[in-house]
Formats: sequence, structure tokens, C-alpha cells
Amino acid sequence: MAPAADPDGPGIDGAGIEVHLDEVVASRNITLTELARRVGITVVNLSVLKNGRARAIRFSTLAALCEVLQCQPGDVLRYRSAEADPPAAPGRAN
Repeated sequence: MAPAADPDGPGIDGAGIEVHLDEVVASRNITLTELARRVGITVVNLSVLKNGRARAIRFSTLAALCEVLQCQPGDVLRYRSAEADPPAAPGRAN
């Protein structure tokens, strides 16, 4: 699970989108290279998405990912609210 990175800050009160592409890919026994080929994007761009560094995704790319992986968009992307963050242990930052 990789939280989407945002150079402008963590979003509204720490909320954000988490990318779970690695989990879906692993459960489907497909390589990133094969997935990129079948979706029609580069391995580099797929890795950027998988690692949570993408700032956006086209609906057509998301639809192609879901078609190839036989999943729903919610299997790949999840919203995390600020309240979902566990409190930091004393002396430690989140």
C-alpha cells in the first residue's frame, strides 16, 4: 500500500488517496512488465502509479487496469481520511 505523494502537502487534514496496485497485481500473478504492455502504458509510469507518486490517473488508464486485472477501481485506489490515521506514539511522528 503506497499513499499518493503530494508535494503541495498531505491534503485536507492529512487525508489522501492510497494506491493498492501492488496488492492487486500480486494476487493476479502478473508482472508489471506484462501489465504495462496489456494496458498500453510504460513500466516507468506504472511504477510511478504503484509507488503512490502519481498526481493523477486518466479514467481510460484506470479502466484498462481494471479490465486487465478483473477488478474494480476501489480495489486499486482507496481514500484515507485524516481520522483514519492512528495517533502517533509519544515522541514519534506519523
